[in-house]
Amino acid sequence: MSELRTPLIGRHIALGAKMAPFAGWLMPIQYEGIVLEHEHTRKHAGLFDTCHMGEFRIEGPGADAALARALSHNLATLKADRCRYGFLLNARGSVLDDCIVYRFGPDNFMLVVNAACAAGDFAALRERLPQFVSLTDISEDTAKIDLQGPESHAALEQTLEKNFSDLPYFSFRQSSFNDAPLLVSRTGYTGELGYEFYLPPDKAECLWSALLAADSVKPAGLGARDTLRLEAGLPLYGHELDENHTPAEAGLAGLLTSEVDHVGRTGVTKVRERLVGLRLSNRRAARNGDAVALPDGTPAGHVTSGSFAPSLGCAVALAYVDAAHANKKNFVIKTARNELAAVRTNLPFYTQGTARVKLT
Repeated sequence: MSELRTPLIGRHIALGAKMAPFAGWLMPIQYEGIVLEHEHTRKHAGLFDTCHMGEFRIEGPGADAALARALSHNLATLKADRCRYGFLLNARGSVLDDCIVYRFGPDNFMLVVNAACAAGDFAALRERLPQFVSLTDISEDTAKIDLQGPESHAALEQTLEKNFSDLPYFSFRQSSFNDAPLLVSRTGYTGELGYEFYLPPDKAECLWSALLAADSVKPAGLGARDTLRLEAGLPLYGHELDENHTPAEAGLAGLLTSEVDHVGRTGVTKVRERLVGLRLSNRRAARNGDAVALPDGTPAGHVTSGSFAPSLGCAVALAYVDAAHANKKNFVIKTARNELAAVRTNLPFYTQGTARVKLT
C-alpha cells in the first residue's frame, strides 16, 4: 500500500529531505542531518511538517458532558481558547491514544490525535458519544505545521506581523493567513517554546515558505523531532504509551484530575511497571525492545525509546521496569551486541528547555 502524502511533499523534495514511511505517510526524516536539526531547534527554531496528525471536531448541545465521559481530560476546568493534554482510554484504563483537546466554547471542541490511531480513535468516540453530538473528522481539510525553538516567537511575529507575546502555554488563538483562517496554538513537543499552525491544506506551502524565510528558521524532520522529545522526557504513542500500560505507569498520573466517571477511570491508576529514565555513559544507544536487567542479571523490564542525546553528549533511554525495581539506581541494558551500564535519572533528561517561558 502506497503511503499518503502531506500538502508539503513538494517542499520536502525540493529541500532534499530524506523521506521514509511513518504511520502510513511518506514523511521527511531529515534534511541536513538529525543532530544538526536537533541542535538548531534547541538554539534557534525548527520547522516541522505534522500534517499527518488527525483532527476531529466535537460540537453541539451536550458535547461538553459527553466528551468528558469519553476522555480522561478534565474539561470542567478547561476554559475557552485553552487546550489540554490527556488520554483516550480503554475500559481497563490503559491508553488507546494520547491527544490534545482544544475548547472553542461551552460545547465546541477540536481533538488532535496521532496519525496511526486516528481511525480507531474516531470509531471509539463515535461509539461513546451520543448521536446528537456532532463528531466530524476534519483531518483532510486541515494542514498542521509546527514551529519549535527559543526563537520561534520572533519568527512567528515576523511572519504574521501580529503580536503573540500574550499567548500563554497550552492556549490558542484564531487568526488568519493569506485570506484563510489560521489557528495558532502554543503547546510543543520538543521541550522548547513552540507553536502549532492549523490551516487549509492549499495554504500550507505558502505558510511553510514564509516561516522558512524568517530569521533563524530551518526545516527539521521526524528524526530530530524524536530526539528532541526524548530528551524532554515526552512519551510517544506505540513506545511509552500503548494498550498495555496506564497513564500512571507512564508517570502521568498527575494529569488524571477529572472527577467524571469517564471510560477507563477505575483502572487508570493501576501500576505493574513504571517508566524510568536511564542515562548511559557514552554515545552508544539502546533501542526499543532491548532488555533491561539489574546488575546481577535479574530481568527488570525493557527499553521503549533510546537514542544519542545531542544536547547531553551521551545516550539516554526510556524503559518500563517492574514496579518493585523502579527505584533502583543501576541497571544493565542488553542490546543485540553489548551490555550497556545505565543509571536511573530524573525526567526530563534535558532541563534547560524554554517551553514554559513567559513572554510578557
